[in-house]
Amino acid sequence: MNREEAHQKIVQLRKELEDHNYKYYVLAQPEISDYDFDMQLRELEKLEKEFPEFDDPNSPTKRVGSDISKEFEQVEHRYTMLSLSNAYSEEELKDFDTRIKKLVDEDFEYVCELKFDGSSISLLYEKGKLARAVTRGDGTKGDDVTNNVRTIRSVPLTLRGNNYPENFEIRGEVVLPFKVFEELNQKREENGEALFANPRNAAAGTLKMQDPSIVASRKLDAYFYYIPGEKLPADSHFEMLQKAREWGFKVSEATKRCKNLDEVFAFIKKWDEKRFEYPVATDGVVIKVNSRRVQEELGFTAKSPRWAIAYKFKAESASTVLRSVSYQVGRTGAVTPVANLDPVPIAGTIVKRASLHNQDIIQKLDLHLNDTVFVEKGGEIIPKITGVDPAKRHPMSAPVRFIKNCPECGTPLERKEGEAAHYCPNEVGCPPQIKGKMEHFVSRKAMDIDGLGQETIELLYNQGLAKGIADLYRLEKEQLLQLERFQEKSAQRIMDGLEESKKAPFQQVLFALGIRYVGETVAKILAKELHSIDNIRNKTKDELVAIDEIGDRIAESIIDFFSKPEHIEMIEFLKKQGLQFQISEDQLSDRTDKLSGLSIVISGTFEKHSRDELKQLIEKNGGKNVGSLSKKTSYLLAGDNMGPSKREKAEKLNIPVISEAEFLHLLKT
Repeated sequence: MNREEAHQKIVQLRKELEDHNYKYYVLAQPEISDYDFDMQLRELEKLEKEFPEFDDPNSPTKRVGSDISKEFEQVEHRYTMLSLSNAYSEEELKDFDTRIKKLVDEDFEYVCELKFDGSSISLLYEKGKLARAVTRGDGTKGDDVTNNVRTIRSVPLTLRGNNYPENFEIRGEVVLPFKVFEELNQKREENGEALFANPRNAAAGTLKMQDPSIVASRKLDAYFYYIPGEKLPADSHFEMLQKAREWGFKVSEATKRCKNLDEVFAFIKKWDEKRFEYPVATDGVVIKVNSRRVQEELGFTAKSPRWAIAYKFKAESASTVLRSVSYQVGRTGAVTPVANLDPVPIAGTIVKRASLHNQDIIQKLDLHLNDTVFVEKGGEIIPKITGVDPAKRHPMSAPVRFIKNCPECGTPLERKEGEAAHYCPNEVGCPPQIKGKMEHFVSRKAMDIDGLGQETIELLYNQGLAKGIADLYRLEKEQLLQLERFQEKSAQRIMDGLEESKKAPFQQVLFALGIRYVGETVAKILAKELHSIDNIRNKTKDELVAIDEIGDRIAESIIDFFSKPEHIEMIEFLKKQGLQFQISEDQLSDRTDKLSGLSIVISGTFEKHSRDELKQLIEKNGGKNVGSLSKKTSYLLAGDNMGPSKREKAEKLNIPVISEAEFLHLLKT
């Protein structure tokens, strides 16, 4: 066979194998035997080996996953991967429906889909070929797991048809089918290995393995449910799902357009009863507004889209016996009581412990030792005690009494007025608080220091090498090399990670400090508004509360944090180490106050900039992005395909409507 003939044969085999792959894994309608498929695959492998110049990363032969990746590259998402708000009752769905109707002045319909219990993934396709696969990560950036995802046979490496966008992203869920999960655990049991707790954990863990050949052997599956972006072929989310199916993606047949809430409730009822017949784990139903234009009009909160919600199926429940209550101390000093139970199977896992949250919950349940209690998984994830069977209580059993002193350091506990939790105030001498603060500081969403995890922090603390955050930057490589399990490479990795962390932007450093109630979102707001740690430290409570989304509780916590000399001493030390405690000059040089005090709503599609780019321009110039029109809105920035109802509402409220060109002119003046 000459070179040209080989090329034609390779192209032909690739196409035929992808067709068979699609019919088997997506349509579940195989046309040839497994043996015939394997023979064709072997023929293709042989030709690709003989003619390496025709290598293609999207060839069906690459699904076996032969390359070993050393680590995962961090990739920023083009469109943020937000989580969904949850609902647990029909009343909460009615509230969701009411909120939308208040914001939208037109009729709309919903799309209901099963909520798969796996690991979220975002795929990028360029010219019909899989270019990149990224995990959710922190929603802003995730891990590049392309090599692993190529092994999933329900993921198209090359799209079908030719009417797909040249470049687009698609979101989905990587899952492990029940049947495969059971087979996997059976093999692990035979080999004396620890069993996986549930299919979700097994899927997530498999997706992050370093060896794609092992990933391939795990037989992961994937379902797809959303295409973000602009200038897509259809406004209807439901129609986009049908197009995705035509392009070769596995889209659940359990997807339905619903005209009203009654149809939504009927869908939920049907699948609440049938969900255990499905081949993969589902934990609820996702309800989305169908029109993408209306979705854009509704916009997002800081954490989730306003146009979608997840209804969670009622958790499985079981009864067991409460044997004892222990107490855990978190990094903020909060003390959480934990129920120790006789092991009981619930929703596919063995439950031995359940959170009791606080003293009020214990009193409300009237818990006694050796009570028979009812346990369920809240949201199918965290076990909790929902009740007690008093008929089975022994008359001499002792009631559970909340402790008065810290179980770790013996300090008397405190409970602030209006708060449910008890706290240990000894933050500088209570071991779990100290270790917890260090673990938070080095975590991915904070300083993201490579090589420093919970076990290493525990080791460093126990060896006296790190008794606080500042000590991490006092570490020397020689000290690490003297510790058990540390070699040259692992020690250098930590030193490099500490050095790299000095480049982390100010908002990450602020979040990493672990100030109570200052999460990621609040840290970003404070950094954007006040620019430096010194400006934050010098603000009064009234000045802090005047900042959007900063309430009394957050302001009081910030002032309390900076009132403690040990915190000021730590910050001054970290400054000297080179950590970023202010927004960089480059970032500040881009900022202006041209839009200061202005609230702007963006709607439609634009010629020169994407919606995200326009939002960044608004923020950089001191303006505020808002999702819906109100009397306080300064401008409606209108693009193509904007709904007529939005323009009508703007006119009714006397809100100026400006084009992209007019907006850009505002920035030049």
